[in-house]
Amino acid sequence: MKKLATILLAICLMAAGPSSAQFGKLLDKAKAKISGGGSAAGKKSGSFATVWESEFENKATRLAVCGYDGEIVIGTDDNSASVLDASGKAMWNGDYKKLTTNGTNKSEYQYTQWRSDKGGYLFLFDERKMGTDRVACLDIQTGKELWNSEAYQNLIPKGTKAEDGADQGELETVKYISELDAFMISQKGSIILVKANTGEKIWETNRFKGGVGKYIYNKEKNEIILANFKPTALGALFAGFKNQLVRINASNGEILWDATFVGTVEKELVTRRAILDMWIKDNKVFLYLNGLMVYDYNNGQKLWEAIYENDMDGGGGGMFSNTKEKKYYRTIAEPLFTDNAVYIVMLGTRDRTKYVEKHDLSSGKLLWATEKVAGAFCVPNIYKTGSKVLIQIGGKVQVQEYRMESRSDGMGGTYKQQVPYIYWDYKAQKNGLVCLDDANGKLAWRSDKFDKRITDLILYEDKTVFAGDGDQFYCYEIASGKSLFDVKHDDAGVGKATDVIDFDDKVVVLSEKGLAAYNKKDGSRAYATEKIKGVDYFYHIGDNYFLRDQRNSKNIIYGIDMSNGETKGSVQSKGKGGSPQYGDGIDITSDGEYIFAFKGRKVEKIKVNN
Repeated sequence: MKKLATILLAICLMAAGPSSAQFGKLLDKAKAKISGGGSAAGKKSGSFATVWESEFENKATRLAVCGYDGEIVIGTDDNSASVLDASGKAMWNGDYKKLTTNGTNKSEYQYTQWRSDKGGYLFLFDERKMGTDRVACLDIQTGKELWNSEAYQNLIPKGTKAEDGADQGELETVKYISELDAFMISQKGSIILVKANTGEKIWETNRFKGGVGKYIYNKEKNEIILANFKPTALGALFAGFKNQLVRINASNGEILWDATFVGTVEKELVTRRAILDMWIKDNKVFLYLNGLMVYDYNNGQKLWEAIYENDMDGGGGGMFSNTKEKKYYRTIAEPLFTDNAVYIVMLGTRDRTKYVEKHDLSSGKLLWATEKVAGAFCVPNIYKTGSKVLIQIGGKVQVQEYRMESRSDGMGGTYKQQVPYIYWDYKAQKNGLVCLDDANGKLAWRSDKFDKRITDLILYEDKTVFAGDGDQFYCYEIASGKSLFDVKHDDAGVGKATDVIDFDDKVVVLSEKGLAAYNKKDGSRAYATEKIKGVDYFYHIGDNYFLRDQRNSKNIIYGIDMSNGETKGSVQSKGKGGSPQYGDGIDITSDGEYIFAFKGRKVEKIKVNN
């Protein structure tokens, strides 16, 4: 699992999962040989430099990913693994049937679990059609089998291939608890905590049932707060399932309290992130699922709640028009916490309108509620600044979908494959910028100039706020709502605004045909470039910014110098598989300094900065 330093799009901790991989072809690349690992390439203007090119011993069709810092690169197929070090040299390779002592071999389900210190685990699951399923855990650094077991059954749906909609990360029934370096395994009647490096059972309890949707580890008390969910295709196994929130002693598995919560926990279509969040604040547990439920940390008693009925219909008939292959996310802002209050976007249960409530953090007392907003598909952001609260009505939403696309089989033929996509999009809806007095929730001012769309808001020194509508770019004084300047973004010649990036003293507007940047002090244009078109996603990783273009079955990652809009370089990937974060065949280190590109046996390490 790979942790990104920062991803503005809020794709949090993700596991690198069972996927096919392919090679990322460098644009404008010149190659030269070096001794040691593989071959290196010189750097041309406007292109990345290749650090090295190397090969796996096997053809990576299942996994092809790098660790946190790129010190380890692994490629696997169903039956074998091959691992390279940071210089592209082979660390180890081998067939699973020889590496494991219990005969684990054909493993359609595999995932890597990286440790924060160094190294990690390769988790293998051998689903046997006739006989007992096998599990094995290998050390990624050495290839040594750490442990194996045949005690864990029904970890995945029987007869379902890994490519057919299963997790792109860890199994729904296996959760890695990084703080304990342990795996929590969900069985039909219990959960079991085992040491990741030995497989030794630490404890087992039958008072928690289902998969682990979210957990918080309390280091001071050595306790875990767990919220469960019903594994999608294994639901029939968990008879008598109920939504559980538990506080548990991490050393022996003792359940200190058990509470229930309202709502159905779903997983995002591509990332497989459980759609719920949880925080511990002021000796309380805050669970966010279709609103907020608040529990006393000491005894599990529910203190207060503010919940609603979700309108994210999965059958295609709801307001969000979700389908099996395409779903919308990030439509409602997460709760905004201050020292003594919390602001929550709510949904009307009958008219499906949206509005914002402010609650006292301790008692849950409703302090104020805004008027209901009809026709808003999303209310994605709430901002608190000084004595004002800013609410963004409308804006971009995240789309996750699978598309059936043709791929070459390498022998002149083609085949169809589901390819994952994650991108931002705008839907026709009511848009506006609302400013409220925090003391009473009364309207201070509002702007409805955003006819076709509204970008996210960018606040500057708690005095001004910036937002765009596609063709225009506006700046308002927060205290009064006075329009300080109105820039015709259309004059930049880069197309309609699709997103905004807060960068030092500039607002960078990501647009249909390129980038334009404006100085926050007066709205003057700092630069405009139309070298990049069709970008639908961006990443802020470490100190680096990346844009992605997925048009026409392509996947191009651009590295951008946001100070001047220049392109550092680009990587294009074509083919199957890859990490859901970055698309087919691409992985990026957690500091954003290196890109890895894959195709079959081939691996390329690419340096982002000079």
